[in-house]
Amino acid sequence: MRLASRCEQGGASAKFRVISPLRYWHSRTGIQDLRMTNLQSSAGWPDDFSGCVRLFPLPNLVLFPHVVQPLHVFEPRYCEMLQDALAGDRLIAMVLLEQGWEHQYLHCRPPISQVACVGKILSHTPTEDQRHNILLVGMKRARIVRELEPLRPFREAAVELLEDLYPPDEAEQRPALVQHLQELFQHFVPEGLAAQESFQQLMGKQLPLGILTDTIAYALQLPLAIKQQLLAEANVDIRCRLLSRCLEQKIHGRSDACDESAADDFPPRFSEN
Repeated sequence: MRLASRCEQGGASAKFRVISPLRYWHSRTGIQDLRMTNLQSSAGWPDDFSGCVRLFPLPNLVLFPHVVQPLHVFEPRYCEMLQDALAGDRLIAMVLLEQGWEHQYLHCRPPISQVACVGKILSHTPTEDQRHNILLVGMKRARIVRELEPLRPFREAAVELLEDLYPPDEAEQRPALVQHLQELFQHFVPEGLAAQESFQQLMGKQLPLGILTDTIAYALQLPLAIKQQLLAEANVDIRCRLLSRCLEQKIHGRSDACDESAADDFPPRFSEN
């Protein structure tokens, strides 16, 4: 299933496409997107980070640290943003457009969520028709402090980076949180042998709770508001409890609590905007 929409601005089309990571992930070698720890390290965070980022607002994507998102970029202002990133620190911050963005898109700066995920371009392949395919790895959470003056076609902002918080007084309870989340996630893994084997390999890696919650939250079809809440939560124990409660509701058929639609496909299908 493909979902399509288009926003018209002064006779010009403003459009973009998001390729679901799990279809990319599932079509290759199993839980590829959930093995990003080494990849993130190899990507490398710039030592001279300026505290400012390029913003890529989308209405249907919440990126998390530790995962890879394929993107097809072809709106002119975002092609310019991409070229600027490739010539500099290669960073792009994915941020969710707030509800009702369609009515304000003509103004070019519709409201956005206050927490974004800063990603780094891993690969870039230009196409013959002046479009671009990229792989963006999520690197860090960032709170938007203020948007910069619109001197270029794309939006930019000063941000405060948010690191995962592991409260010391929760350390004893954390292994139980990890185990419970893993057990819940297993309900959503496809039944195929390759997927099950990849799931077991993932569980055997003993990932930190912050990485585990981020990758599961990214992998599953959850409401965008829930995903955004999970992205905005730096406390890993609170994040894990919120995600676990949502998965419990999905397992027990509480579709009103954690589903955006009647369909509950795993992996999610491509979306196109």
